[in-house]
Amino acid sequence: MYFTRFFIHKKVIGCSKCRMRRRWCPGSLVHLLRWMLLRLCPRRRGCQLPLWMLKIQAYLKLLLHSLFYNSLTDSNVVFDSLFEPLLWTVDYLTRSFGLVFVWMVVVLTTSILLVAYIVLLPNALRTYPTAWLVWHLCYGHWNLVMIVFHYYKAVKTAPGHPPSEKNDIPFVSVCKKCVIPKPARAHHCGICNRCILKMDHHCPWLNNCVGHLNHRYFFSFCVFMTLGCIYCSLSGRIRFLAAYNALERFKHLEMEKAGVPVTGMGPLIGLLPTGQTDYATPAPPYSFKEKIMDKGIIYMWVLTSTVAVVLGILTTWHALLISRGETSIERHTNSKEKSRMKRMGQVYKNPFNYGKLHNWKVFLGVEKRSHWVTRVLLPSAHLPFGDGLTWDSYPIKKEPILV
Repeated sequence: MYFTRFFIHKKVIGCSKCRMRRRWCPGSLVHLLRWMLLRLCPRRRGCQLPLWMLKIQAYLKLLLHSLFYNSLTDSNVVFDSLFEPLLWTVDYLTRSFGLVFVWMVVVLTTSILLVAYIVLLPNALRTYPTAWLVWHLCYGHWNLVMIVFHYYKAVKTAPGHPPSEKNDIPFVSVCKKCVIPKPARAHHCGICNRCILKMDHHCPWLNNCVGHLNHRYFFSFCVFMTLGCIYCSLSGRIRFLAAYNALERFKHLEMEKAGVPVTGMGPLIGLLPTGQTDYATPAPPYSFKEKIMDKGIIYMWVLTSTVAVVLGILTTWHALLISRGETSIERHTNSKEKSRMKRMGQVYKNPFNYGKLHNWKVFLGVEKRSHWVTRVLLPSAHLPFGDGLTWDSYPIKKEPILV
């Protein structure tokens, strides 16, 4: 009230200088603004803004919330939204070059086989004992059959998709992109642009998703390819050392002919087997065919050793996930769920973990002892347990797991 009376007094009376010039006093305008602010102050009106301001505030809040999926939005969703163009580019390139990756696997594997049959096998036939030769021929061809069979099945077998028509199958959510019910363990693949049953990941080397129906083929291919690379690397080690030193010797002789001073005698001379010659011995004629064969042996050893290390790490990781009864995607979701329940003082238990041995039986489709041979050590096209839509707590009880 004091400010109101003061404002009226200043408006009517004003200072003599402003009254003589017939205009408002600046002090009156300041007090008018202060009076309006006091009238609109929430503390003087029960902490409520005018209705028109409340409507604008609610509308702006609605616009802000519409930029996110739901109230559970966190930093992960924000980063996913920011990196969406980059992820879309990666998905597009992976989808476009999928066949290129498949042909790379075929060509590289074929090149190793050519070196093995053209270079290593004739030498083995001349030098290996009969029993040792029979073992190499049996194991090598068995490993090759397992690699080819499982890779072909992993590429050609569909991973499994949820039904798009109306059904009574229980589901845990609705896919935001497919707009269809999504069963437990199913996820949407941005590259295939479809939902995948028990999705593990999209493998560019298969040009296919790894899911419920081809997960065993993918893992078996990784296992037997790793074993094959280790076999080639170990069996070709002596030939690799001999070929490397032969090329080094030839290079040094060429440098001596050109008048270039040669220092050192090669890092692998001390690793040569007993009976191998060194640089003090006159080198025999080194033909173009021998040079190509030695380079092929070096190429095979380097490639198989590298693949054995890289693919061996990947295979070990997937074996660990299978022992826990989870996929690559579920590994991340289970870790988040475990942390969330730990903060609440609870313990999270994976409903699809049946124990290490039973996890492997379910994954490999082993129902009796003979299946370890007929379904694991031999090519087998048997289907996995279940349909990928509902999951049982095998083998303890046969009731659907509530997810």
